[in-house]
Amino acid sequence: MNKKEIFLDFLNSGPQNGCIPFHPILMHFAARSNNSTYGEFASDHRVLAESNIRCMEQFDLDWVELISDPYRETAAFGAKIKFIPEGVPICLSPILKTTADIHNLKNPDVYKSPRTLDRIEAAILYQKLLKGTVPVFGWIEGPLAEACSLAGVGNMLVMLMTDPDFCDFLLDKCMITAKEFAKAQIDAGCDVIGIGDAICSQVDPVDYNRYVLERHKELTRYIHSLGGKVKIHICGNITHLLPSLAQVGPDILDIDHQVSFDEAYHFMGPRTAICGNIDPVVIQDSCPDEIAKLTQSLISANSGKKFILSGGCEITVNTTHENLHAMRIPLK
Repeated sequence: MNKKEIFLDFLNSGPQNGCIPFHPILMHFAARSNNSTYGEFASDHRVLAESNIRCMEQFDLDWVELISDPYRETAAFGAKIKFIPEGVPICLSPILKTTADIHNLKNPDVYKSPRTLDRIEAAILYQKLLKGTVPVFGWIEGPLAEACSLAGVGNMLVMLMTDPDFCDFLLDKCMITAKEFAKAQIDAGCDVIGIGDAICSQVDPVDYNRYVLERHKELTRYIHSLGGKVKIHICGNITHLLPSLAQVGPDILDIDHQVSFDEAYHFMGPRTAICGNIDPVVIQDSCPDEIAKLTQSLISANSGKKFILSGGCEITVNTTHENLHAMRIPLK
């Protein structure tokens, strides 16, 4: 069986013969491992695909991804994005301030906007190079994350408390593009769509349930209807959201180092694979022996469960190759 067959079997049937998928999130690290800058990685699908394939081969990863930065859809909506060589791209200014601005905001054609098209082309390139033998994870911004990119984080969080109409109008517009972008990536060959909605860790369950829960459920149902799997990624401590996320029904839930596996399994149930959760700073700063021991401890604690080994979030660019290799050693 190839990597794709093994992984989809894992998602559908659970761990077989001790199989534990391994895939830490790699962006800046992947670029540097390919002697490329982060700016090149985020702006050129050929660099992104080449960097991820090189890391997959070097560290024996179980899939490749399209994740690069949070501003693909934001650029498509018309925001100005600045690329910097060794850092995450920057959104120069939010483009929404009032409800009237939302009325004037047009949903983009994801096949015509350069940044969304670039991600679609990366999925096509993966299929050409890997010939369907490796799972490909696409990526979209969740509705609240995208709304924050368009309106500004501070402004959007205030609006959640003061202007429900503004929030619903904007979130619904973000959902249209999220669905179209997810479909385009599945049509290009993606097996799984990651939904990144990191800002959700900063809202309480009442606001999550009011504004986001039904939209996450709708996105998940839609992606499933297209034949894709769903991964939810929310950085930070989401323990308070686990009862709500259980209703979303993702195939994979990423958990950061502040969240316990026991609580995640308890709320999410046997259908959802739990992915995580070693602190990326620990992976960066520890010695290889310490990382191998920590990894082995996680493997033992999650024996027989739908467990995917990863960092709690993105592996830092300054992590040594020896340290990342040390995470893989106990799985061999």
